[in-house]
Amino acid sequence: MKKPLFYLKELLATFWFLPVLIMCFSVFLAIGLVYLDRMVTISYDGWLRFFLVYHSDSARSILSTISGAMIGVAGTVFSVTLVALTLASSQFGPRLIKNFMYVKLNQVVLGSYISTYLYCLLVLNAVKDSDDYSFIPSISIFAAILAAVANIILLIVFIHQIAISIQADKVISEISDFISEQVNTLFPENMGEEKEGEDIDTLVAISAYKIRTSIKSPKSGYFQYIDSNTLMEVVAEQKALLELNYRPGSYLVKGLEIAIFYTNKKLEEEVVEKLLGQFVIGKTKTAQQDLEYSIHQMVEIAARALSPGVNDPFTAIACIDNLTTTMCYLAQAKFPSKYRFDEEGSLRIIADILDFEGVLDAAFNQIRQFSTGSTAVIIRLMEALKTILEFTSKKNYKNAVIKHAEMVLALGEREIKEKNDLDDLRKRAEKILKKKEA
Repeated sequence: MKKPLFYLKELLATFWFLPVLIMCFSVFLAIGLVYLDRMVTISYDGWLRFFLVYHSDSARSILSTISGAMIGVAGTVFSVTLVALTLASSQFGPRLIKNFMYVKLNQVVLGSYISTYLYCLLVLNAVKDSDDYSFIPSISIFAAILAAVANIILLIVFIHQIAISIQADKVISEISDFISEQVNTLFPENMGEEKEGEDIDTLVAISAYKIRTSIKSPKSGYFQYIDSNTLMEVVAEQKALLELNYRPGSYLVKGLEIAIFYTNKKLEEEVVEKLLGQFVIGKTKTAQQDLEYSIHQMVEIAARALSPGVNDPFTAIACIDNLTTTMCYLAQAKFPSKYRFDEEGSLRIIADILDFEGVLDAAFNQIRQFSTGSTAVIIRLMEALKTILEFTSKKNYKNAVIKHAEMVLALGEREIKEKNDLDDLRKRAEKILKKKEA
């Protein structure tokens, strides 16, 4: 994916971009319809007199009423949105706010009301009534009335959307759907070609190059994005090898070595700048190339649900169930190799990749740590691991699942006092641990 697409997606997550586009459209619409009114002569006889305005006082009254109502409702919509964001932040965590900002309906509603207000002001300014010249933009006023009716319907839809968007099950489901989209692409994104079943000695590959150049982070912040396609083109053009020390989601400190560039000729400063230009470093994490970030959003909901002040094991269990679906898919998926080749088959990039065990740790470590005192959650964790193991065929994947089962069992034996509950946990654990013996 090219870097401009990354910035476009980030723009779409703001509250100002889409509303500004709608406002610009309303300006051009007002100009166009007023021009149409000037070009078209309308007869107010017949049924048209019930829909079109032909008195200047009525025109000003209608436009003033609509514009005043729209700017008032826009303030209400903004307030309701802020309340929803505040509730979401306190209930699910501040990192979930960006998910709500991605909802297009919220942006469309805000833009629609403000743009209708702006449209009415422009049309109102076009109304002229004097002894020398009179102009009533009837078509433009009729369009304003239609926009007002549409905005009333939109307000009802918006209230319904806000009511369901802060429900725990809805939030968890949307995050789960987003994670499913991400895992289908198996982040990090592929850079170049990949060779099947090839075991590469990194030291041997590096020894083919004489010069080692350290690529350092130009600033502090989170590693947000890699323009993988352009990066491969730059490295292949230099006939070099790039070793990445970090992946999207990592925190970088200014001057930290983020990559090593191996070449057989002295590297020009322009090439270094071009390489750094393929990396995006920002103040916050983003989910576009960071699968762990989306998983941590789900984990944060579970952790807050398990806090003593909330004590909501059902929400935590729902998070575990959705994470189980993701891990079952990944247990069967092929993770990309860290060795990436150009079109000619030459090794060009050694990437820092996320593996199955790393994703499993991100999904269940903190939930296990916060589940102290919640018997139902501990048992559901073991049940989830048992389900994941059924979809796992690779030995290292199985070992990762078994390791987590042992940790959950150890936690249960320390925390669960009721014998029947502990026996229930041990029965589930036995079905997992016997795979270790096999």
